[in-house]
Amino acid sequence: MATATTHGARDHARAQHGTRTETMPVVPASDWPAAVPGTPVWAETVAGGNYTHRVLARGTELRLTDLAGDACAHLLLYVDGRPWERLNTADTVKVQWNAYLGADRLLLSDQGRVLASVVADGSGRHDALCGTSTLVRNTERYGDGSPQSPSPAGRELLKLAAAKNGLGPRDLPPSLSFFQGVEVRADGALDFTGSVGPGASVTLRAEQDLTVLIANVPHPLDPRPGYVCTPLEVLAWRARPTAPGDQLWDATPEGRRAFLNTLDFLTARGLA
Repeated sequence: MATATTHGARDHARAQHGTRTETMPVVPASDWPAAVPGTPVWAETVAGGNYTHRVLARGTELRLTDLAGDACAHLLLYVDGRPWERLNTADTVKVQWNAYLGADRLLLSDQGRVLASVVADGSGRHDALCGTSTLVRNTERYGDGSPQSPSPAGRELLKLAAAKNGLGPRDLPPSLSFFQGVEVRADGALDFTGSVGPGASVTLRAEQDLTVLIANVPHPLDPRPGYVCTPLEVLAWRARPTAPGDQLWDATPEGRRAFLNTLDFLTARGLA
């Protein structure tokens, strides 16, 4: 179809209506072909070397799936409307006395409040220590790290996602990584443990209204010489936040305190 004229370009664009590709958002999310536990609000497959973002309501559950075994989801969270309260990886590790993410772990802000909880984990290969890749590192390693290159850096993609939510580079703290693991040796060195293979998923629950940014790029410690990153499935559905009496609420003294801090804050604002 000729696109040299305005009419030709319009006809070509309209002809794409209804086309489905391997990696794309599904709009509306209710058209997602597979069943989810609740009303779907986000359905997307993110290509390797790409990014996505969304605002999710408190109580929404978000499931990330490593479809082919080489996805790596670099995640940032912000309280929607209050972006100065954001994911703090140091406090997430320190407060819970554990550097390894998994089921029943909490993702915390520096205000001592819960942003999200990990309600299910079929991978066990995650990282809260290294952050994402940078322009300088990717340029040195792959020849280019810019967003439009064949090897975009995670930080560069997160900048784009941030800009679409009114945030700038100064608003990007260290991120968490899902599906590509890192372990700390006795001497303090870091070992890259990779993934467990295709089909692993992790499910998070939003404990406040959240702005979610995700870049799907290789982990910075991935030793393979090529830029290897495969599609990431992102699904979210309506659910309810963790509440007093839930098992996760009282799983640890530190977690209970974080939930109480969160509830106290939300109650004062008329949000809970």
